[in-house]
Amino acid sequence: MARTVTPFACCLLALLCAAAAGKRGRERVYYVGIIEDFWDYAPSGKNLLNGEDIDYDEHASVFLEKGPQRIGRVYKKAMFRQYTDASYSHLAPRPQWLGFLGPILRAEVDDVIVVHLKNFATRSYSMHPHGVFYEKNAEGALYPDGTSKKLKEDDSVPPGGSYTYRWEVRPEFAPTDDDANCLTWVYHSHLDAPRDIASGLIGALVTCKKGILKETNNPVHTTSNSDIPSARNDVDQDIFLMFNVVDENLSWYIEENVQNCSDGVNIDQDNEDFEESNMMHAINGYLFGNLPGITLCLHQPVAWHLFGMGNEVDIHSAYFHGNTLLDRGHRTDVLSLFPATFATAEMVPKASGKWLLTCQVNDHFQAGMQAFYEVKSCGSDPSSTAKSGVVRNYYLAAEKVLWNYAPSEKDLINNKSLTEANSSSEVFFGRDGGRIGGRYIKVIYKEYTDETFTTIKPSANEHLGILGPVLRAEEGDTLRVTFMNKADRNYSIETHGLHYDKVSQRSSSDEQMTDMTPGSHVAPEERFTYTWHVLEGPSSSDSPCVPYLYYSATDAVRDTNSGLDVDKEFFLLFSVMDENISWYLSENIQKFGNTETDPLDEDFEESNKMHAVNGLMYGNLAGLEMCAGDKVRWYAFGLGTEVDIHGVHFEGNTFKKQGTTRDTISLFPHTTATVTMVPNTPGVHEVSCRVTDHFSAGMRQQYTVKYCKGHTMGLLHTEPTRVVQYFISAEEIEWDYAPNRSWELEKHNTTLEDSPGNIFLGKGENRIGPRYKKVVYREYTDDTFRVQKRRQLHQQHLGILGPIIKAEVGEQIVIAFKNNARRPYSISAHGVRASGAHIPVKPGHILELTWDVPESSGPGVSDPNCISYAYYSSVNFIKDLYSGLLGPLVICRPGILKRGEGPDRQREDVEKEFALLFMVHDENKSWYFEDNIRTYLGIDPDTFVPDEDFEESNLMHGINGKLYGNLHNLEMVQGQKVDWYLLGMGNEVDMHTVHFHAETFTYKTDRVHRADVFDLFPGTFQTVEMVAGNPGTWLLHCHVTDHIHAGMETTFTIKESSSRDVLSSTAPGTEGCIKTLLLLLAFGLMGAAGQH
Repeated sequence: MARTVTPFACCLLALLCAAAAGKRGRERVYYVGIIEDFWDYAPSGKNLLNGEDIDYDEHASVFLEKGPQRIGRVYKKAMFRQYTDASYSHLAPRPQWLGFLGPILRAEVDDVIVVHLKNFATRSYSMHPHGVFYEKNAEGALYPDGTSKKLKEDDSVPPGGSYTYRWEVRPEFAPTDDDANCLTWVYHSHLDAPRDIASGLIGALVTCKKGILKETNNPVHTTSNSDIPSARNDVDQDIFLMFNVVDENLSWYIEENVQNCSDGVNIDQDNEDFEESNMMHAINGYLFGNLPGITLCLHQPVAWHLFGMGNEVDIHSAYFHGNTLLDRGHRTDVLSLFPATFATAEMVPKASGKWLLTCQVNDHFQAGMQAFYEVKSCGSDPSSTAKSGVVRNYYLAAEKVLWNYAPSEKDLINNKSLTEANSSSEVFFGRDGGRIGGRYIKVIYKEYTDETFTTIKPSANEHLGILGPVLRAEEGDTLRVTFMNKADRNYSIETHGLHYDKVSQRSSSDEQMTDMTPGSHVAPEERFTYTWHVLEGPSSSDSPCVPYLYYSATDAVRDTNSGLDVDKEFFLLFSVMDENISWYLSENIQKFGNTETDPLDEDFEESNKMHAVNGLMYGNLAGLEMCAGDKVRWYAFGLGTEVDIHGVHFEGNTFKKQGTTRDTISLFPHTTATVTMVPNTPGVHEVSCRVTDHFSAGMRQQYTVKYCKGHTMGLLHTEPTRVVQYFISAEEIEWDYAPNRSWELEKHNTTLEDSPGNIFLGKGENRIGPRYKKVVYREYTDDTFRVQKRRQLHQQHLGILGPIIKAEVGEQIVIAFKNNARRPYSISAHGVRASGAHIPVKPGHILELTWDVPESSGPGVSDPNCISYAYYSSVNFIKDLYSGLLGPLVICRPGILKRGEGPDRQREDVEKEFALLFMVHDENKSWYFEDNIRTYLGIDPDTFVPDEDFEESNLMHGINGKLYGNLHNLEMVQGQKVDWYLLGMGNEVDMHTVHFHAETFTYKTDRVHRADVFDLFPGTFQTVEMVAGNPGTWLLHCHVTDHIHAGMETTFTIKESSSRDVLSSTAPGTEGCIKTLLLLLAFGLMGAAGQH
């Protein structure tokens, strides 16, 4: 046997091992040091957007001017820097535009990244990566995870110390087939991640598909972007940009930076103006056009890697003027970024010139979050971009009008007066105390029939409200818009998504010049003709039509605050229109105010923030009518500032977006969304923003679905394939947000008194502490409601949530709802066709509800097998929600749930499922607020006067209602398939970027994408899919700075499996060897059999 098998086996071994070796990746070695140095946010000393010196610029001086009690533009920071070798004697060259970011770490699938870190700083730091595989000794993140000694050395590298991190790009962390060739990730220090990052310790990491990167990862010195040889084979360049309001108040070096002020001793660091002056609205650490050296070549592909970091203010709409991009296959010119959001987009520049790259969030735009990028011909013919199609002419005028935000003078949702005492609408429409009320002088776009501007063109779209006319064009067309300014100050038209010559540049900031191009400032009674080219239409993944905004950009902030294959189209703009910064505030005060009017009064300012849909509030938007069975396309837009995160909920019907089924759209400033609906539920339904403050402030409208002759529609009722019965009650309980504070104290290495959690969990004078009276949904065994169901181990992670209600498409859910609480409540659901949804159930009463689950409620063609919604009480949506009434609803494809009796059916296709609600529970808005003051403070609530600190202490940043590691039972076994149902609800602060350490997941739009952070907003419900692969206890948290410190963190545990997926748990490269050995064994056995 030996003589027969050995030669063949040896040959086979040689061949297979060679193949296995060929598949192994490279080891990419980086020498990285942490240095301390001074960073200049505007090294030119100028606002390069207009050429003004910082000291003389109204906006730049707020942040960059140095003074006796102002730090100015130079701050001490800690930064990651790359060195050429292990001597750490020579800094590696780096592109200028990289700013204070650390070096770019690049690797391909199967590669290993080896980082030799040396800490030259004066305090301990670490290095924690996103998007790659690491073991516990290379996580670089300090938190209670059950490890000690050597497994903790990576978490804290002391001054003068060194540590070597080893990270792997395993296939399960690779870009999916649908992803871009390279994915954007980051690395950062993680002892106290918010403060470490604010101090400067963050950099970009990119993982690529096989064959994308060039052989070397050595940095190349350059002074100009155009001279940088690409590190990739597929694009001409890749550019990395971080959009971040850098909070220098959080930096570890704030005390040292204060001492650089000439009067630093007398600085009050808690002064709001001082704190604001240290909020640097930066792109890679540069403000007001000071970002250097981004130069691209015409018609050459570019990969843009963008990411956000920071706090609740870090909502960014990155707008590329002049050119468009493909974001996950979809055409756009705006990328939305949030803390720990990573975006990868591809651009092929088609318009040469120097272009703006800006954050379009109003406050950020004004505060200098703007830069330039330049497109040069590089030998390419600029005229080679083909223009075909037709010329479409439009005639638009800007005109002053007296605008009424509620022409009916009524709250048409609740059928009551807008000025009813103590109503939420009275805040905005009442006129006591010098308030303006609901009418304001504004400027709007109007369309005329021709260039004489004598005849207004009638609008066929009653619902447009304050919006200008819809401009339409196809790929290859030219839009020629003749604009006449009939108003009393300069205005312009700026458009997204189209190409134009530099002479038509409409933004007031252009190429470091103070003189303006003709189209950027059209004077009163003057006219200008804009010529725009539609060079790139919708991508193959887009809807047939892609919506873009157009707006005046003479002063982009003040101007916008001043005002086919489907059966129906509707256009909806959601924006908090801030009349305080309208050009016409003084005129409005003069016309509608009185002697009591104080423009600086907080209540007056609040009364002028009009939470509008198309400029109308509280159900006053007319014209949203359609027939049941129509194919309806909704185009939704966002505009505004940091508060303008909108969760737009369509009650009563679902829609399709990129192949998925939803009933809520997330919108942000200067972003758009297109969804298609086939309404089959006749009646009057709400379309509203579910952000709680926006909901109460009137961002609510109604749409009507009618029966129409000749219109086909789905059956309203079919016999269900199964009836699923639930018995659910509303129960009043005492809820403890943090029964154990040991995890919190270990993580922050502190005492109870000094912990950041003490603000929320400390009990004492004017502090309620961790326990509150609440009301929750709980499940019973039958209709007697005598025996409450005990939660099984796999359900105990639900915490404050009600039971998971599950059904398949075609089934009917029947709920017997008993109100065991002391006030009326209800149970209403997203996504399903419900009866009895808004009926208040009195205390002690029972109501039976039916929820039908038609095909339109189930997963879309691109969705996972089960999608998630939520159910909650809607008697008073806001107060009921904050009192505790919310639960998850899961709808699956037929055949996914296991057969059996009762509602506790598990899924056939996954082994674990978890539902997580990320929400700031505002106990100040609970029905039980006064009860909690009385019970836990021992004070009469009628005499108690709450202050801001008290109100802050009642904001509980919870995951399923638990803080600081107190949510338990998130356990799984290595190799198990896990679905996570992520739920977002709440207010403007409820922007949550959910990060899983050590694991990635996939989420589905029309394609499958990999991530380790998912963005949640009020009304966002998303299923993400994971295969548990890395044994250990790992951190799961919201990546927003304040939310981390406030306790929105817990851990999940993956238990090691000796019998499951042995091959997948081996290190890269060993898999091939194991396969080789198995093959040899098989051949050996075959050979042995042949000898007998």
